[in-house]
Amino acid sequence: MTSSRTSPAPAHPVPPILPQRMRAWIGTPDGPDLRIVALPEPAPDEALVSVAAFSVNRGELNLFRRRAEGWRPGQDLAGVVVRAAADGSGPAAGTRIAAMNDFGGWAQYAAVPVDRLAVLPDAVAFTEAATLGVAGLTALRALRRGGPLLGRRVLVTGASGGVGSFAVQLAAAEGAEVTALTGTHRDLDLKALGAHHVATSLADTEGDFDVILESVGGEVLVSALKRLSALGHIVVLGTSSGRTASLSISSFVPHARQTLHPFWVFGSGEPVGEDLELLVRLIDLGRLRPVLGHQDAWERLPEVMTSLRERRIAGKATLLVHDGA
Repeated sequence: MTSSRTSPAPAHPVPPILPQRMRAWIGTPDGPDLRIVALPEPAPDEALVSVAAFSVNRGELNLFRRRAEGWRPGQDLAGVVVRAAADGSGPAAGTRIAAMNDFGGWAQYAAVPVDRLAVLPDAVAFTEAATLGVAGLTALRALRRGGPLLGRRVLVTGASGGVGSFAVQLAAAEGAEVTALTGTHRDLDLKALGAHHVATSLADTEGDFDVILESVGGEVLVSALKRLSALGHIVVLGTSSGRTASLSISSFVPHARQTLHPFWVFGSGEPVGEDLELLVRLIDLGRLRPVLGHQDAWERLPEVMTSLRERRIAGKATLLVHDGA
């Protein structure tokens, strides 16, 4: 005798009831302003993410006076997908992710293109994952410009910053002999991150370098060029000193085949999601450790930005987002 009972239909996850409005930092010429705004409306290939943490990059500090009021700052974030992309691509609701957006990350919710996020293992904290976007990808991709690193001499200027602290670790992991140049945060143990030599001036270093990541500018860039090997690569990442370098043909070694790479992480060409996955995997394996120089509630963003401007924070500053009124 067979039963007339049928198996219950498989349960489908119930979509969360989302608010229509949220809190978000909005750009004004005087800096960020925390306001109540509408929830983002994701494009078909975007997931809606509940932001758990985000980090601030030094390059973001100078954008407010250059952009019209009302723009949404925030590039690096980590959180949980609360609504999967409508086109069926990307991770399902409930998935922990890290992402690098063009904008909109300093908020309770953000719309994120699925090709610009990476799934997080449970062992990788949101605070770590939120540091990876601009700084982690810049370090990874800038080092690639120098080719294979095994046995090569690498110089990283601005080594105590977000990009620099990642670059020191990634270069050392690839078998390079790393020299870290830092003018601040001398209490940061760069040798524990993998640096073989730590200096506060190029005058205190020896020999030429096969690959140089240069982010200070001014005379540091001029001096670094003079220490580049005949077939070396120098990747110019920024001018944190605010000083302009005076370069001419005489700045380069005669009869050498040196290569200078101006570098911007946006538009550099590599797939964002794939590179984020690589960095996340390295953290999960214990081969990469984001330097969390400061962690705070997201309402304290203006104070944290001041500390970054005054170079009182080593590594990355991470802000924790919550649902308070």
